[in-house]
Amino acid sequence: MKTRVWQAATTALIFLTILTGCKSAPRQETPAPETVPMRPVGGSSGLAVGHGSGDSATSSPGSMGEAGMGSPTGGQSSAGPLKWTAPAGWNDGPEKPMRAATYLVPAAGGDREGGECAIFVNIGGGVQANIDRWIGQFSQPDGSPSNAKAKQKRETINGFGVTTVDLTGTFNSGGMGMGGATTPKTGYRLLGAIVEAPSGEVFFKLTGPEKTITAAQKDFQSLLKSIR
Repeated sequence: MKTRVWQAATTALIFLTILTGCKSAPRQETPAPETVPMRPVGGSSGLAVGHGSGDSATSSPGSMGEAGMGSPTGGQSSAGPLKWTAPAGWNDGPEKPMRAATYLVPAAGGDREGGECAIFVNIGGGVQANIDRWIGQFSQPDGSPSNAKAKQKRETINGFGVTTVDLTGTFNSGGMGMGGATTPKTGYRLLGAIVEAPSGEVFFKLTGPEKTITAAQKDFQSLLKSIR
């Protein structure tokens, strides 16, 4: 009888020992897989292609060079009711304050810079005051006054009064955030036109190295003839 009781007690003790060991054994966990963040293809700068942060007051005509030329012009453009067609060989430049459009003109052979045609609206001052201001941005190598060498003309194109100016010399500054040179540019040429539209004057100002502007002169005249 005692033997049976001892065997039963021994069996219970062994079972209890096995059960306690199972509960205290360390639990093995499978580590979670590491998550690697995906990298955007091509990266992102937060700026749309073709858009920069340059200030129009510090840009000079042709400073972008051929590598920085914008996309080809889209043809017809407008400022209010006035419309015109940009030359096919010119390129759209970046948007700038007070401008209806900016066109970049490819450099002619031998010129290190191209030209720029800026089209302004709502700058005030009237026709002659702005023509005089543009002339004042040029100086002459011989020290003579630029207004004596500037060629001014008044004509009518497609029913609009147009005043033009043609001047060569050292281009000193565009001023007033107009995108002119910040340092003197020798051997530059200006072809300017102010169109008197019903909604107000629209200002066309082409500047750049003399050879480049001479090569672009017919395109500039075609642009003016396209206004309507």
